[in-house]
Parts: sequence; C-alpha cells; structure tokens
Amino acid sequence: MKEGKGRLRALINWLGPFIGLILVIILFSLLPDVRDRFLRVSNLRSVATQSVIVALGALGMTFVIISRGIDLSAASNIALSGVITAFAITAGFSPAAAVLAGILTGGLIGLTNGVLITSLRLVPFIITLGMLGIARGLAKWLAGNQKIDAPLTWVTELMVKSPRPRWLILAPGVWLMILLAVLLGFVLRSTVFGRHVFAIGSNEATARLCGVRTGRTKIFIYTLSGLLCGLAGVMEFSRLTVGDPTVAVGLELDIIAAVVIGGGSLNGGQGSILGTMIGVFIMAFLRNGSTMMGWPNYIQEIIIGLIIIAAVALDRLRYGREA
Repeated sequence: MKEGKGRLRALINWLGPFIGLILVIILFSLLPDVRDRFLRVSNLRSVATQSVIVALGALGMTFVIISRGIDLSAASNIALSGVITAFAITAGFSPAAAVLAGILTGGLIGLTNGVLITSLRLVPFIITLGMLGIARGLAKWLAGNQKIDAPLTWVTELMVKSPRPRWLILAPGVWLMILLAVLLGFVLRSTVFGRHVFAIGSNEATARLCGVRTGRTKIFIYTLSGLLCGLAGVMEFSRLTVGDPTVAVGLELDIIAAVVIGGGSLNGGQGSILGTMIGVFIMAFLRNGSTMMGWPNYIQEIIIGLIIIAAVALDRLRYGREA
C-alpha cells in the first residue's frame, strides 16, 4: 500500500512541471489579445533563444541544488564571463580563445566557490553571497564601469533569432543548450558521479561513510556550475554584442527558481535535468506572454515570485510528509 502511494506521489511530482507548462501555454493561447501570435513559429523561436542563458545557468544549478547547496554568485559570474569574452576579443585574441577565456573564467569562480565551501566548512549561502559581490566588482573594474564594445565575429552569431545557414532553424546557442541538457541528463542519471551527487544531497554523512569523496565531489559540482555560467556569459555577450558588467542582476533568482519549479528540492536529493528545462520554459513563456499582453515588468515579477513561493511551499510540504 505504502509502495503504491510512493509511486503515485513520484508520478505526480514528475508530471507536475509538465502540467504547469501546458497550463501556461493554454492560458496565453486562449487570451484574445495574443492568441493569434503566441504560438507562431517566430514567437516559439524567440522564446527558445531567450531561454538559453537562464537554462545554461540552471543546468549547473541543478547539480548544486540536488547536492543540497546553493550558488548565489551565478548571475555575477555570467556578467564577469561576458566582460572577459568582450575584453579578450577587443585585446586582439581570436574569437575561439575569447570564448574559452570566458568559459574558464566561470569555471574558476565555481572552483573557488567549491574549494572555499569544502575547506572553510561554511555554508554555501555565505561563500557564494560573498562571491556574488567579488565577481560583480571584478566585472565593473575590468570594464571600467562601462560597456566594452567588441568587434563583430562569429561569436555574436550564436544567439541570433534568424541563424545562418537557415536550415539550422534555431540559433546555435539553442542547439548547444539542448545538447548539453541531454548530456548532463545522462551524467546525472546514469553515471557514478550523478549517483554521488544525489547521495550527498540525501545524506552527506552517510555518503561519506559509504566511501563517497564528498569534498572532491562538491568541488567538481561547483566547478561544473561555474563553467556553465561562463558559457552563459559568452551567450549573454553574443546576445548584447557588448560586454556589460551590469547585466544579469538578479538572474540568479530566475536560475534557482527554474530548478525549484522543475521539481528540484532545496532540501537536496531531488531534481532532474528534464524538470529544470521545463521550469526554464515555464518562466520563459510566462515572461513572453506577459510582454505580448503589454503587462508592466513588475506584474511579471509578482507572478514569478508567487510561482516560486508556491513551488517552495509544495516542496516543504512534500519534504515534511516524507520526513
């Protein structure tokens, strides 16, 4: 009997994000002001492109949250990586080298977070909150508190809504996002590393007794998250075509919300890449539909905030029952 209830609860938890996404799409598809435009191919392509930056950050955050951690420095990391990419191109580096520099910058921030969390034995909230300010300050210092205008290269073609060649249909950044989601979904569910991530989030002490090198695994988790934020920073630069140290302020909340809305638990031990991607698209369609309706930005923020509160409340309710 209990086993049957457990399976039913797991099925509901798995279907929940799907149902939420379908309801959002149906809602805006029925509204008279936008129903003729909302499901057009051009709009769907736009939503996919707009989702890339949050999705890349959320893919890494999924591993962090499943391991019962948090990374508040994600948005500042994205801004810093974008500035580094623009700075490198302006300095005469090849576009490929500039992209690599941006990604590695993100990885270095993530590595630093992981090392400090494991060595100082402080909660991730404190370490990453401090890194939030450090990374943002570095971005502003490198950019001289202004935007860095870089020459146009193939990097700025990664996030175009009308890609070349046209048979790509979607921007190269969207295809990269999909590829990474599939790859990381496999890593999380079908590798030893993925099982260790879940084990640490479920019970770190037990995982350590079972032979999991929790410190090393945490460092790798935060480094992976940082690398993905670095890639998101490259995509942010591609979208804006400038290195702007002031972008992505507050984006860490969208990233964390996408994971939680997709079924990730802030108590650790639960989450999936598929759920996270659905969470990303729920938020993307909400913002897109609200913009098409002409609703002010603060209305969008209120809606997203209410959804986050509801998702966390449901997670706490579920966690309390299981406990």
